[in-house]
Amino acid sequence: MKNIFNHMHTAEILKRIDKLSPNSQPQWGKMDVAQMLAHCSSFQDIAMGNSFPPRSWLGIIVGRFAKQIVYNDKTLPHNMSTIPTILIADDREFEAEKEKLKQKIITFQKNGPEKCTTHPHPFFGKLTSEQWGKGIYKHLDHHFKQFGV
Repeated sequence: MKNIFNHMHTAEILKRIDKLSPNSQPQWGKMDVAQMLAHCSSFQDIAMGNSFPPRSWLGIIVGRFAKQIVYNDKTLPHNMSTIPTILIADDREFEAEKEKLKQKIITFQKNGPEKCTTHPHPFFGKLTSEQWGKGIYKHLDHHFKQFGV
């Protein structure tokens, strides 16, 4: 399974970001491309320990059992629900969001597993740094496929 802490996997992700354009259209979902980039950037903030959304009641009950959805080689289902605090509905500027996400990915990868948050994921609960690295890759892959890259 790919992991954002692997240099080759990070390089692949950054190349895919560069293939996006302001005109990229989603194959599913409601976000436009700039909103998707902002959403992914907000998820990076959680993994980096810069944002601390509260655990959902559903996550507290079933989150640890649902981890298997993320930590396998299967693609994520379309239109999955997301963490409410990182739903992006307002207009965003494409180039600014693209650069912000790229810098957060580079910083996260450069900081390594040691600097990954120890705060629980808002749905899945406690994650190891390896689980965060795999989950971030899979989350980004999901959204980039959403926009055809």
